[in-house]
Amino acid sequence: MRSRYTAYVRGEIDYLLTTHDASSRASVDREAIARWSRETQWLGLEIRDVRDGGELDERGVVEFIARGVTAGRPFAQHERSQFRKHDGAWFYVDGKAIREPVQAIATAGRNEPCPCGSGKKYKRCHGES
Repeated sequence: MRSRYTAYVRGEIDYLLTTHDASSRASVDREAIARWSRETQWLGLEIRDVRDGGELDERGVVEFIARGVTAGRPFAQHERSQFRKHDGAWFYVDGKAIREPVQAIATAGRNEPCPCGSGKKYKRCHGES
């Protein structure tokens, strides 16, 4: 999951398609993903829960919240994603949105690390006015 989030941040669309399970890859809109990746200011990934997905497992489920801002509007994508292992590699199968309130932008104190993961203090990153 973390590698796919990083691919969205970096605009690595080929990686996103390559790591999408063959059973659902045909339904992926490459241009929409590229546009969303490019037009979003990504603010961080929070892994909430992981079920299975170990070395001996063939399937796994990851619950996460990805935060960002697109077209000036903050969002929090809360999802439970299913993954399948094939020939030792993990592939994204599908995800279901979780409809419960979450903060679009994680809060941090001025001197705390920025929730986007930049390594900077919040006041020097997304907390700048």
